[in-house]
Amino acid sequence: MTQTLSRALRVVGAACLGVAACLVLPVAALAQSQPLKLTLDRGVVEPLPIAVLDFFGEGGVADPLGPQLAQVIEADLASTNIFRTVPDAAIAPLVPSFGAPPRFNDVRTLSNAAALVTGEIGATPDGRFALRFRLWDVVAQQQIAGFQYTGDRAAWRRMAHRASDAIYERLTGEAGYFETRIVFVDERGPKNRRVKRLAVMDYDGENLEYLTGGASLVLTPRFSPRSQEVTYISYRDGLPRVYLLDIESRRQEILGRFPGMTFAPRFSPDGTSVLMSLARGGNTDIYEMDLRSRQITRLTSNTAIDTAPSYSPDGRRIVFESDRGGSQQLYVMPARGGSAKRISFGNGRYATPVWSPRGDLIAFTRIADGRFGIGVMSPDGGGERLLTDSFLDESPTWAPNGRRLMFFRETEGERGRPQLYSIDIRGGRETRVATPGPASDPAWGPVMR
Repeated sequence: MTQTLSRALRVVGAACLGVAACLVLPVAALAQSQPLKLTLDRGVVEPLPIAVLDFFGEGGVADPLGPQLAQVIEADLASTNIFRTVPDAAIAPLVPSFGAPPRFNDVRTLSNAAALVTGEIGATPDGRFALRFRLWDVVAQQQIAGFQYTGDRAAWRRMAHRASDAIYERLTGEAGYFETRIVFVDERGPKNRRVKRLAVMDYDGENLEYLTGGASLVLTPRFSPRSQEVTYISYRDGLPRVYLLDIESRRQEILGRFPGMTFAPRFSPDGTSVLMSLARGGNTDIYEMDLRSRQITRLTSNTAIDTAPSYSPDGRRIVFESDRGGSQQLYVMPARGGSAKRISFGNGRYATPVWSPRGDLIAFTRIADGRFGIGVMSPDGGGERLLTDSFLDESPTWAPNGRRLMFFRETEGERGRPQLYSIDIRGGRETRVATPGPASDPAWGPVMR
């Protein structure tokens, strides 16, 4: 069965291991034992050592893409901080061909690798580009996964990210997030005269495209969880208004020309509606717009400022920020409106809440003692943990698997500039996300299938 992925990429095979489409490659039976698997619930103290060898060319002939494919997969896995990639120079001679099993004992002795990835670049009978890889458990001395992806050669990076997703899922039991894109605000110029454009890129900073020209100020882009659509704020007409943009076609439209300001948009879990804040008659309340009918429904009615709404993944509840209690705090209410319960009670103010795709946590920005930090708490307000702390950390966004957050950090002073970072919610070091210049307001898109 053939499944279309995009204009450039197709994957062929039978579904397995939660990957959209793949082909399990046959291999001679090897020693059987408990398959290698990481348990992430309590965090990872020591990263798993894994080696990724340069991919073989067809017929054993070197292909320039071989090392590049391995580098992308290696970088994907290393960026999680739960894998530690090991040098492959000493290991490569121990794997004579893609079809042969490695010399496991020697691999273990020379590298201490617990897992090994080997790959091959080839072609299908009808001439399409093919990427094949195997994942080996070095300790148990057996293959634990094998996949083939086919498509256009130009889509090799997406295939490599998909291979990384499959490896991540096989070793952790959780969905990967490498075949995703990030939309963000690209910033240029001094602080008091910054030009801000919408941009989109692969999660690792590659394949950058600009979506707006910079003539109008843009803010807070938000990805649809179901499609390659983005909602954002633009000052094109002088007032902040919410727009909808299709990334592939570049078609965009304004979501209602209401009196006053509209801001803080966020898609529903099924992508059929958008939450936003409308400032009317001195009040700022939360509304929902049905994208099919363009009908709006008012969800809050309060003299305070209610804004930054975010749905729970089941669509039944909404978390938002409000100063209705005298300071900026987080509240949860039913999705159809009604009584709201305050959930933030720590030191300082709380803002930019966003519900995890897993439903178990809410990420937020906390402002206390002149500093900003990104944290998480359970939907009832329990278990609050601060993950970062700096002069200004803001605007968290979740990876599709709910295990990693991206945010932006701005440095202090006249020359201060925003940059994107990501961090695993179980702890560990922050990882800088590559962008061509200053960047803010990231929004993590869905896995591209």
